[in-house]
Amino acid sequence: MRTMSSSDPAAMFAAAAPKPLVKHVALRWSGEGLCFEGGPEGVPPSVVDGGSKAGPSPTDHLLMAFAGCMGADVLDILNKSRVPLGQLEVDVVGTRAPTPPRRFVTIKMVFRLSGPSETDRPKVERALDLSRETYCSVLHSLRPDLELSFEIRMG
Repeated sequence: MRTMSSSDPAAMFAAAAPKPLVKHVALRWSGEGLCFEGGPEGVPPSVVDGGSKAGPSPTDHLLMAFAGCMGADVLDILNKSRVPLGQLEVDVVGTRAPTPPRRFVTIKMVFRLSGPSETDRPKVERALDLSRETYCSVLHSLRPDLELSFEIRMG
């Protein structure tokens, strides 16, 4: 039987390894068209409509999730960097392949910020880089061959 001691590298790694974060959502068909409602337990439901009539489509939700993830990262990093921010808007354009599965092949994001001065631009760029390279779990869940472009507009 293996005992756990500080000299046992396998035991130290196992004890230090973070536990995976498990997320759970449930959707229920509305009974009409391609419309579903749901989400995680304990929060107001979202509408997901494959026909884009009663709400955003699944691919719209993907773009919104990507924008929301990077936007939240950038906002958090800028706040920690004490960069003044009056407004942050993330505009996203995705181009899908013409044939099934019609995945996104390119996504362009434009970050519009008011509050930071031009002298803050390096901090804004650093916040975007950190989100893209390290923190945005939505981005890191997408295919690695997805062509991405980012633009910062301040003023």
